Amino acid sequence: MKTNNFNINYIAIVALFFTIFSSCSMIKELEYEVTQNPLHMKGGDVTLQINGKFVEKGLNAKAVAEITPIFFCKDGNEIPFQTEIYQGPKAAGNGKVVPSTGLPFSYTSTIPYQKSMDEGEVKVQVLVKMGSKTEESMSPKIADGTIITSKLIVLDDQVISSSECNFKRINSFTKSATINFNKAKHNVSSKELRDSDVKDLLGFISSSMEEGSRIEVKSIQISSFASPEGEVDLNDNLAQDRGNSTMKSLVSKSKRMKFDAGKETSFYNVVPKGEDWEGFKTEVSKTDNEDKDLILRVLQMTPDLNKREKEIRNMAKSYAFLEKKVLPQLRRSVITVSYDQVGYSDDELKNLVATNPDTLSLEEIIQATLNEQDMNTQLKNYNNAARIYPNDWRIKNNMGYIMYMMGDNDGATKSFEEALAITDNKTVSNNVAAVKHVSNGKSTDEIKSLFESSNTTESKYNIGLIQIEEGKYEESITSMGDTKSYNYALANILAEHYDAASDAIDDLDLKDAKSYYLKAIIGARTSNTEMVMENLKMSFEKDASLKDMAKKDREFIKFFENSDFLAMF
Repeated sequence: MKTNNFNINYIAIVALFFTIFSSCSMIKELEYEVTQNPLHMKGGDVTLQINGKFVEKGLNAKAVAEITPIFFCKDGNEIPFQTEIYQGPKAAGNGKVVPSTGLPFSYTSTIPYQKSMDEGEVKVQVLVKMGSKTEESMSPKIADGTIITSKLIVLDDQVISSSECNFKRINSFTKSATINFNKAKHNVSSKELRDSDVKDLLGFISSSMEEGSRIEVKSIQISSFASPEGEVDLNDNLAQDRGNSTMKSLVSKSKRMKFDAGKETSFYNVVPKGEDWEGFKTEVSKTDNEDKDLILRVLQMTPDLNKREKEIRNMAKSYAFLEKKVLPQLRRSVITVSYDQVGYSDDELKNLVATNPDTLSLEEIIQATLNEQDMNTQLKNYNNAARIYPNDWRIKNNMGYIMYMMGDNDGATKSFEEALAITDNKTVSNNVAAVKHVSNGKSTDEIKSLFESSNTTESKYNIGLIQIEEGKYEESITSMGDTKSYNYALANILAEHYDAASDAIDDLDLKDAKSYYLKAIIGARTSNTEMVMENLKMSFEKDASLKDMAKKDREFIKFFENSDFLAMF
């Protein structure tokens, strides 16, 4: 930067300065360099940095100099920066000592930004004292102020719509029935086929063949058992025979029902289980016999199968309840039908959610709404879902998402808060913080904490917005990651990455007034006059109110006397 001099004997900008300085022997020339001119507002503060030097014998050995930069606002407000005190080596006081050989110095002072600082300039007040003698002087302008480009941020906090949906078009289920057998027999009695569970199962298979049915029977498994009081080999064969008999009966029934798949033995999976020891334990446990625990302990203490079978036969003679209530339940085949239930098509869901949503499950309503593109229809669907299923966080969250996207921040806030009352997860945390950030117009500790706990791509972008507010421009770019936006371009301008900023605007094909304004700023900062003029013109065509901003924006201070610039206002 250019080095400037305050020369006590040669300043002639204002006659008063010349008179004061020309008669002053207490302080001579000061060299100075303002590191950033115009000054910038960053993170809500304005910082003045000066690197300067007292020349040789620049301060009288007995003098004390109080140096105070002052921001003179256009509206008349005067805002002082921090005062620095320097003194000659023979002066009394606690100031920084300036030896006769001179002294380089670095000055930094930060003050809170005020709106009146948008237009103004910085001068330096110098008050020199030596004994009873006091002299005060004011420098010419040393800096302009203030660039406030960070205030061009547009809070576009990103919210998250939950796509979590457990809807399955095809769901697999099973349905079962049991056929019981007489002791040591494997033939299926007609009485068993008339039992309600068997009739229901056969009726279910028959109804699956009706027109419009959403049921498709896929296979039938037959698990067959024998009670454990006989010999192992005989019971194994008996279980096999019972399975085969059950299959033959089902094949016969399938032919009568014209159930083509069931006519073939290959459709069945016969699984003989032999003696049903586990079933025996279960059935004994279900009884109220006072000796049931004793019976079970005896069996557990008898690992040899043949001995265990003998014990059961003996106990069956002593305990009539075993023969009447337990063992008959074990002589059986269990028929398990595996089938698929086909859900509604997308078109059917769309029609039903619009005309009769109460007939749909929660997941079906969510699926229908995820398929929908129109936001008004989506919101209507979610309102119905909230009425029918009031305790699902996804419904409340997605209602908030739609209202936020439609510009209804109050409605979005209410829905997101309701979602948070149901569950606290990373999606809801981000959304609650996002809508608060937009509504407040600035961040708070609570908002920042919610974003940090969310740790999603969206919340990281939103943290990037906060970092622009805080003046942490490099961190903001990192937080936003691959999420390119107007604010991403702004952060790059503030971080002085002008190519990246321009590329982002071009890649996103941003054509709004503020994006053109940003490109004009890039032109000003890179001394591209044509870029400034072209983009300001486009910006004003989109939004004429930006003229008032541009004519006093210190980004364009170099053009304030440019005829082409002035002609646009």
